[in-house]
Amino acid sequence: MSTYLTIGEALTDIVIRTDAPRAELPGGSPMNVAVALGRLGHTSHLLTHIGDDERGHAIERHVEESHVALTPGSVKPGAPTSTAAATIGEGGAATYDFDITWDPNPQGLPASVDAVHTSSIAATLEPGADTLRKVVASLRESALISYDPNTRPSLMGDPSIVREPIEQNIALADIVKASDEDLEWLYETSDIDQAAESWLRRGVKLAVITRGELGATAFTAKGRFEIPGVRVEVTDTVGAGDTFSAGILDALSRKDLLGSEGREKIDALDGEDFKEILAHAALLASVTVSRAGANPPWANEVADRFTI
Repeated sequence: MSTYLTIGEALTDIVIRTDAPRAELPGGSPMNVAVALGRLGHTSHLLTHIGDDERGHAIERHVEESHVALTPGSVKPGAPTSTAAATIGEGGAATYDFDITWDPNPQGLPASVDAVHTSSIAATLEPGADTLRKVVASLRESALISYDPNTRPSLMGDPSIVREPIEQNIALADIVKASDEDLEWLYETSDIDQAAESWLRRGVKLAVITRGELGATAFTAKGRFEIPGVRVEVTDTVGAGDTFSAGILDALSRKDLLGSEGREKIDALDGEDFKEILAHAALLASVTVSRAGANPPWANEVADRFTI
């Protein structure tokens, strides 16, 4: 098993459904990735920003139960814990309304990690985004870097403005995973090939575009590789992309492709290797969409279905 540091927001999802009472649950894209990695048996650290309040305490309990260690500076006394109102619509898709503060304190980080992951709001929202990039850059010499733009139009605003900080993050990353919806909003185009290939030119080793029930596509120096979607009855899509990101990282660990040396090793992979990585991530994400909320699988729930 490997050691990961995930950097980004942990918040309270206020889930609003037409067919169920309103509920509050721990959430946030980076936190979901850290939880998924912890449940898969890895050593999972999370650098985040939560308050010393009831919602913050619920997040602390949630991550601890999933074997995730908060870094020492993650709890800020006197600050409120951020929230995201998630309205679940037809087909299980969620739309969000955010009230978020992001000003992380990067003290007490683990001495050594195999990979760093960051995503979504925390990677573009100041003042924390600058701190985040400095931490990622400082760890890049020894760790593989994973990034998911996971765009939030209601909070990020004009795509032409947020595009620059997102591309700064991409330039630091070895692995970039995004959805086709992310690309359509960010680049105002449905041409996923053009966007992914531009990331490869920036130094990304593996660019992955997820397309919901249509599957996923990987872009690498070796070419373009696709897998079909996994057939499953969808309860909702909350946390699906985050589980997919964790699934990529889990697959890379199983193939001994982490650490800074993983960059060259990824270049040496062939098409079947990349399809295995995508299929592994898709399997894990299919479990998350089959149940309510961001509830990634535990290793013992899916181990008999792993092919890596």
